[in-house]
Amino acid sequence: MDQQLAKVVAIARKAGQVAMSHFGHVERLTKTHAAATDEAVTIADRNTQALIVSELRAAFPGDGIIGEEDDSGAGITFDVKDPAGRVWVIDPIDGTNNFVGGYGAWCVCIGLLVAGMPALGVIYDVTRDQMYAGIVGGVVGVGATLNDAPIRVVNQPMSSRSLLMLTSNVLDGNGGLPGWMAAFLGQTLWKVRIIGSAALEAASVASGVAAAAVTVNGKLWDCVAPAAVLIAAGGVMTNLRGEPIFPFDLRGYTGAKVPFIAASPESLTTILSVIRSNGDHR
Repeated sequence: MDQQLAKVVAIARKAGQVAMSHFGHVERLTKTHAAATDEAVTIADRNTQALIVSELRAAFPGDGIIGEEDDSGAGITFDVKDPAGRVWVIDPIDGTNNFVGGYGAWCVCIGLLVAGMPALGVIYDVTRDQMYAGIVGGVVGVGATLNDAPIRVVNQPMSSRSLLMLTSNVLDGNGGLPGWMAAFLGQTLWKVRIIGSAALEAASVASGVAAAAVTVNGKLWDCVAPAAVLIAAGGVMTNLRGEPIFPFDLRGYTGAKVPFIAASPESLTTILSVIRSNGDHR
């Protein structure tokens, strides 16, 4: 698995170079498939994913691949013969709207599911040249790294020093603001931050910068690579009810939303308490 991780890190760096060649001068397009109404995409997303897919197929023939984009924008890439086998899940540019706007908070995500469970993940924060990587199943706190240095979640009670990361779209499926989200936004004890990349927000938890990150409208490719890094760093990822997301049943996946919480074990208890005490969770 270490050798596989090294290969995926190299692929992520190459993908980052492709994306950077477009950064600052790219047109915002719109995805056309029903699961992604009005979601942004660019030629950079498609070119970057094409590079990742080509490299993964060469390095790991026979593995399945799921990607956020396809060549036409009419759907996702879903090339999976065995949903219970080895499947790579790709987000070529997480934070596309940031990318389009020239804001540097975006990343390349490549994660591996084995039997629906996160096994390996890489998150490459390209503009800052920060490579988060993780292998699940090793020694917690050693299996996760940032630029090859070990990282670990900070597992302590949330306090006035705690950062709470929220993704930019905090509305529920009906276009309303959930009561628990209003509670997060209405308090000032924990310091709320929104940077517009679910993967980087989850990575900040894995590296001990933030206590928790809540993503309301994420997709599978937003959480697989971060889950591997987070779990390897001693963190946990659940849905908004505190239930496990993994093992994930890939059969028939076409891009449905996968809301998630990335947190240290201690912080997860606190976050779930706020959600449950403020009603309308999903």
